[in-house]
Amino acid sequence: MKPAAATPAGRLPPLDRRAWRQIAIITLAAVAVFAGFRWLPTGTNLSHMDFRATGGNSIEFCDPLNPQFIPVVAVKSPVTLTLAPGAPLVPGRELPFTLTLRTASGKPIAPEDLLVAHTRKLHLMIVDPWLNDYHHVHPEPGARPGDWTFAFTPKREGVYRVFADFTPVVTARGLYASADVRIGNSGLPGAYTVVLRHEPSWVVEQGGYRFALVPGSLPVRARQTVDLRLSVTRPDGGPVPLAPVMGAFAHLVAFDEARSGFAHLHPVETDLSQLPDPVKPVLNFKILIPQPGSYVIWAQLNTDGREVFVPFWFDVEA
Repeated sequence: MKPAAATPAGRLPPLDRRAWRQIAIITLAAVAVFAGFRWLPTGTNLSHMDFRATGGNSIEFCDPLNPQFIPVVAVKSPVTLTLAPGAPLVPGRELPFTLTLRTASGKPIAPEDLLVAHTRKLHLMIVDPWLNDYHHVHPEPGARPGDWTFAFTPKREGVYRVFADFTPVVTARGLYASADVRIGNSGLPGAYTVVLRHEPSWVVEQGGYRFALVPGSLPVRARQTVDLRLSVTRPDGGPVPLAPVMGAFAHLVAFDEARSGFAHLHPVETDLSQLPDPVKPVLNFKILIPQPGSYVIWAQLNTDGREVFVPFWFDVEA
C-alpha cells in the first residue's frame, strides 16, 4: 500500500480529477436550477415602481388594517381609470361598460397583476351626486390586457362617480382610482356636485328588518377613530338569516357629500365559521374620518339569500 504524500502543516491535500469533476457538476446543476427559477412565470410583469405617482400630493399605498377615509379625488393616483360605455347612457336601463386600468408608466393592469381581496380582484363603488343610488359591482376581465367589463343600472340622471378599489400583486397594499360618467342628457356641466341635505339617521327600517348603526360615542369627530356597531333585528323578534357577502358578514362604504373619496370597511369579526347571533347579529367596525362634514355609510349585507344596501346618514364635527 502506497503511503499518502506528506503535506506541509496547515494545508489540505490537493484535489484529484474526480473531486474537481464532482464540484463542477454540482456547480453547473446549481446554476441550471437558479436559471430555471428565474425563467419561471411570476404572474405579473409589473414592478413596484410602476405604481409610483410622480410629484407631491399623491395617493400612498394603504394599509388594509388601518381603515380610514381615502381622499381619492383630491390627490393623484398612480393608476388611471377610463370608462367606455357600450350603450346610450339612459337611466333605468342596465348599461354595459369597458373599464381600462393603466399604471403611471402606461402599462395595462390585467387580472394577473392584482390580488384577490374579499373574493374579488377589482371592486367598484358607484354613487350618484345625491349619494342616494349606490352600487357595488365587480368587473370581469375584458378581451385586451387592462380592460375589464361590468354593467350597472343607474336610477336617475346625473354624473355618477366610479371609485375602484384593488390591490396590486407587487405591493400587496390597497390602491384606488376614480372616474366620472354622465347619465342622461340633463344639460348640466360634466363634473358637478349637488349637495342634498339629509337628516342624520342611525336606524333604518327596510324590507322587514331594522338596521341600526351605533357609534361608540357622539358626536362623531374628525381625526378620531370611531367604533361602529351594526345590528340587525326583526320587529317580530324572528330570526335574522345573515350570510356572508364577499368573504365577510357585512361591508360598510362611507362617502362624503362632495364624493371626494370613500372608506371601505370590514367587520372586526373575520372568522366566518363563528356565526353571528341568529336573532340579533352584531358586527363591529372602526373608521377614521379626517374632515368634518356630512357623510353617508352604505351597509351591504346578505339577508334571506339576497344582498341588501342600507344607508346611514350622519355628521362629523371638527
